[in-house]
Amino acid sequence: MEKIKPFVKWAGGKTQLIGQINKYLPVELTDGRIKTYIEPFVGGGALLIEILQKYNIETAIAFDINGDLINCYCVIKNNVEELIIELDKKEKKYKSLEENKRKEYFYDIRREYNSYKLQNGKNDIKRASEFIFLNKTCFNGLYRVNSKNEFNVPFNNAKNPTICDTVNLRNLSKLIQNVEFYCGDYKNAGTIADKETFIYFDPPYRPLNVTSAFTSYTKDDFTDKDQQNLGAFYKELSLKGTKLMLSNSNPKNINEEDNFFVDLYKGFNLNEVLANRNINSKANGRKAISELLITNY
Repeated sequence: MEKIKPFVKWAGGKTQLIGQINKYLPVELTDGRIKTYIEPFVGGGALLIEILQKYNIETAIAFDINGDLINCYCVIKNNVEELIIELDKKEKKYKSLEENKRKEYFYDIRREYNSYKLQNGKNDIKRASEFIFLNKTCFNGLYRVNSKNEFNVPFNNAKNPTICDTVNLRNLSKLIQNVEFYCGDYKNAGTIADKETFIYFDPPYRPLNVTSAFTSYTKDDFTDKDQQNLGAFYKELSLKGTKLMLSNSNPKNINEEDNFFVDLYKGFNLNEVLANRNINSKANGRKAISELLITNY
């Protein structure tokens, strides 16, 4: 089987860091003692996909507060052939158009997507196809919403985007057949976790500066208070013997005196990994910076 990759581009996605993250996985995962894997901020799911391909996990559970993202996972799991049909139609239509008409088509899809809401508990194939189309054709593959919870990322004018990656979607569908997907808060993991559980937290990163922040994946921002609440939850789970890993930004890239995470996760292991990220609004702001990988083992 070909290497399976995330079906969307996701800000802060971990695809480029998988090799480094692998070095910090708990030995209990690699030797089979971990029975349950939980990812409460699943996003593009790069680590989920990696772990499912490499290790025998009895139970895998993925949460995200973005209901439309979870809908996509459920549709890929349960209705992948119908999704492929819808995406193929959109890709053929898009590529048949001249540049100015592609832009019109993008905004038509975006208006349609924003005109209705996902119904709870429903595998919405049409909406999943719109979500993926917008991700593949919007600026920088971002998913961002405004205060009205409307997707507002502009058109990217991609010349030849792969909107319908049929092989990857089918392979991903097979891979996630035993994964349970839920739209919900990360705290839901607390009722499941035990000593045979490994949890990877990848929350919205604490901004390094004002220009590195952007309106979030949902209409609610993830504030410093939210980071502190997550830190408290991390400590609660650690006391239960659950193996934990958490990613976040390293404020010392900008300010050596900023000990926010050093203080918040005192007593745990703060490892540094290198990532290519935009740290300001200028084009030359994309460079290798350190990020934190915090473990309790």
